[in-house]
Amino acid sequence: MQGSLMLDIAGTWLTAEDRQILRQPEVGGLILFARNIEHLSQVQDLCRAIRAVRPDILLAVDQEGGRVQRLRRDFVRLPAMRDFATHRDAEQLAEICGWVMATEVLAVGLDFSFAPVLDLDHQRSAVVGSRAFEGDPQRATALAGAFIKGMHSAGMAATGKHFPGHGWAEADSHVAIPVDERGLDELRRADLIPFQRLSNALDAVMPAHVIYPQVDDKPAGFSRRWLQDVLRNELGFRGVIFSDDLSMAGAHVVGDAASRIEAALAAGCDMGLVCNDRGAAELALSALQRFGVQPSPALANMRRRASVSLEYKQDPRWRASVAALQAAELIV
Repeated sequence: MQGSLMLDIAGTWLTAEDRQILRQPEVGGLILFARNIEHLSQVQDLCRAIRAVRPDILLAVDQEGGRVQRLRRDFVRLPAMRDFATHRDAEQLAEICGWVMATEVLAVGLDFSFAPVLDLDHQRSAVVGSRAFEGDPQRATALAGAFIKGMHSAGMAATGKHFPGHGWAEADSHVAIPVDERGLDELRRADLIPFQRLSNALDAVMPAHVIYPQVDDKPAGFSRRWLQDVLRNELGFRGVIFSDDLSMAGAHVVGDAASRIEAALAAGCDMGLVCNDRGAAELALSALQRFGVQPSPALANMRRRASVSLEYKQDPRWRASVAALQAAELIV
């Protein structure tokens, strides 16, 4: 079986316990949260310390913009993606923002941000809301495509989330098990459009912890119907599949952390995330060690494709990009 584990750490520096778990070959990624971040140079030092233990590890963060932005002090306060929709030059501004976000994330030594959100804003889901570019699938696709273009220009891989769309289900999968009662044909006419049209531009996809009972009785991230039949075969997606955090309530339907990561990998995920619960991460790791998993070769495509100097703020492109976002009143 192919598969790998992405986990997290508790603080702003590595403990001996952190170093020990990072040395395990089944651990292929680490995600930073706000608690791990003080300022720009501290994050860079932390990334260097992690890579001293595991040079090949993938380092990720959630730097979407708006309310989901882990890197804040010394970083541009990015707008919510919904803010682009009202601008005449929306696509150009979205591309600029994608480049700015990626440049800052790469500069501190991280590989990628889990972005962009491809969910549609149906005015129903509080957990999606302004994180979505639009409610109209055509417009959301265009804006997300521009944002991805900016990310790629900076040297960062793009991850579309949350397949096949979290915008209709009202419950928050962090604390509940959302259900979307719509059928596959209805989803094809709306929420699946951004994933379909951007399948060749996306480097990775993250499925939702949402159950679509007319399609499968399992959440999408544990469903071969969704990940193999629809995402791989119907949409032709060939990139990496990351699970959403398997510690979230929406993932608990399949049992403990060992059962969850086994189910996610069996469904087709290349890497399972187990965050904010070291005991659960250790349980998932033990399961992967029993399975004898090997990392998917596709994960190498998520590594940063450019090194960005910490002097990036002196770059004329940077200055022009920030000025354009300020002129549009998207940032201050």
